[in-house]
Amino acid sequence: MTLKDRTTITFYNGLTTIGGPMIEVAYHKSHVLFDLGEVYRPELNLPDESFATLIKNQLIGDVPNFYDPQLTGKAIDHERFEYAAAYMSHLHLDHSKAMNFLAPEIPLYAGPITAKMLPALNERGDFLLPAAGHAANYTRPIIVAEYRQPIKVGEITLEVWPSDHDAYGATGLIVTTPDKKIAYTGDIRLHGYHPDWVHQFLATAKGSDVLIIEGTGVSWPEEHHDQSSEEFTGPKNEQELTEQIVKLQEANPNRQMTFNTYLTNVERLLRIISDSPRQVVLHAARAHLLKESLNKDYPYYYLPQDKRFADLKPELAVPYQELLADKSKYLWQAVADFDKLQEGGIYLHSNAEPLGEFDPAYRPFVQQFAAKQIEFKSLRCSGHADVKELKEIIGEVQPAILIPVHTLHPELEKNPFGERILPKRKQIITL
Repeated sequence: MTLKDRTTITFYNGLTTIGGPMIEVAYHKSHVLFDLGEVYRPELNLPDESFATLIKNQLIGDVPNFYDPQLTGKAIDHERFEYAAAYMSHLHLDHSKAMNFLAPEIPLYAGPITAKMLPALNERGDFLLPAAGHAANYTRPIIVAEYRQPIKVGEITLEVWPSDHDAYGATGLIVTTPDKKIAYTGDIRLHGYHPDWVHQFLATAKGSDVLIIEGTGVSWPEEHHDQSSEEFTGPKNEQELTEQIVKLQEANPNRQMTFNTYLTNVERLLRIISDSPRQVVLHAARAHLLKESLNKDYPYYYLPQDKRFADLKPELAVPYQELLADKSKYLWQAVADFDKLQEGGIYLHSNAEPLGEFDPAYRPFVQQFAAKQIEFKSLRCSGHADVKELKEIIGEVQPAILIPVHTLHPELEKNPFGERILPKRKQIITL
């Protein structure tokens, strides 16, 4: 067996950052790339998000033979690789934002929900990075990867499995080459809506030669609390989060109640809508996203400056002034005009933007509510496995080699079943 006939894994980005993994698996003349996101670092205050700027600041990986030649100025070496494909695990921007940078000729696969929702999310051209030679709202073609069905890329086979994360439709990946089996978790947890899906994926991944695992949960050891520990005071799972929102409504029948969630956390939003004692009213842009991507209709409102959406049913519209005056009927999504909310009300911030203390915009955002005597409640439920869950995931797979990515402290991940490798950027590991 020559070197070129052995499986290699190259790590281009997202190793000691939260998000942005770009990893290539190659065998002979076949190779695949996953994921296609951008590392989120607003504190850099970059002048632009051009390809060159993102490469220079290591927000995307400098990956050869995958990017559009119009961006790189370099032709793809088809003699070196006859077969190529890319895969995205889920909707979050740290895994998807650079997907339009992929060369048009290279097929891009994603799970059914991700493939359906990304064009809707990018409808205004403000979600993804723009493709060369196209309008800002262009979204390159995505091939729907049917769950558990093999996808052949030359001598490499991909299988996409449903998983659980706080992005709707998140998936995991199993890569099989002629000599190795590699599992990639994408972003993963066991305290979400579908732990059964995760366990099924891990059972299939069991005994993998390599497990590439996201390790966000070990990134802050000084602040570490497991979701299930007694010290953890927030919701321990998604079900408990929804229950807390319901209890807050029941305990405060005569206070204005508003909320916001992250754009791609669709399943949490749907659970809030279904369980809420009050009628949930969405901002029109969010209602349009659900209509466009899922063909679901929900009550909505427009801000005075908003554009109108032709696909929203007029009979479901709620006047904005009625929401501003309400104290008991509605739980509505507040996205702007926070100074117009009633004093003494409650605002629920459920992993919405700004995302947290690491974002310079977060503290001023929170302080504006205190100035109006509005109770700000942060109801979070992590999209990532905690320390205990990460150990359980590793234990279910029992990999020969563990490779942690997507974490500030990959060295804190241990592999009781074999070797652990902590790769550097652009490092090639030959299996």
